[in-house]
Amino acid sequence: MVAQREVSAWRPRVPGVVEVFHAHFTEYAYPMHVHDAWTLLIVDAGAVRYDLDRHEHGTPHDTVSLLPPHVPHNGSPVTPSGFRKRVLYLDLSRLDETYIGPAVDTPDLVDPVLRRRVGQLHTALAHPGDELEAESRLTLIGERLRGHLRPRAGAGEAPPPRPDQPLARRLRELLDERLVQGVNLDEAASLVHAHPAHLVRAFSGAFGIAPHQYLMSRRVDLARRLLLEGRTPGEVAAETGFYDQSHLTRHFKRLVGVAPGRYRLSARRGGD
Repeated sequence: MVAQREVSAWRPRVPGVVEVFHAHFTEYAYPMHVHDAWTLLIVDAGAVRYDLDRHEHGTPHDTVSLLPPHVPHNGSPVTPSGFRKRVLYLDLSRLDETYIGPAVDTPDLVDPVLRRRVGQLHTALAHPGDELEAESRLTLIGERLRGHLRPRAGAGEAPPPRPDQPLARRLRELLDERLVQGVNLDEAASLVHAHPAHLVRAFSGAFGIAPHQYLMSRRVDLARRLLLEGRTPGEVAAETGFYDQSHLTRHFKRLVGVAPGRYRLSARRGGD
């Protein structure tokens, strides 16, 4: 088998994310090394064997691996077919240094829900313009990671709080005001005086939809009106807050079922 080394890496416009790194390796093995950021790792194919703090670990299916900063580790494929992985490097604003010790003790988290959420986050990070979705997903992932590293007692645990309706309404008003300009999660949390994770949960619990989904739905509604006025998809994308025309097209097709250009043409035939 020919050795493969395929990589892609970028730094998204999401606070706290130092780098996104996707790779497919067959025979390559990482030597011992350290990072100054947290390494949040999922493996999509194959498996990785690694040493952390002189203990061997691995990445079976549904595992999310969280390797702490400043702690040496290596990595090598388990099988001849190698592994395909997706990695996020997160700075200490997302997880502070108090979690390093627990992460050294338990770096591999078998949590299918967390695994799915990390995969969804990678999808959002791959699309410029979806930063609010990425920030929301990353905030909830951070909350779940902290729950693993500092689990709460199961017996006598308090029931989940009721949705904070006034807070949810304040965020909805802010999203309506910033429909085209947009707003990132940290800024929104500062403006309505709430913790980002609580803000996302309050909005989703009150309205049954995540903040980023609400914002994109409103933008698509505005895009529909402009397209029916005869504006081109490129013009509409620029006037409704989308990153570019392809960003508009992806969300428009998901919510309306057809591409913006086809929707615009349907208006000329009298359809809606």
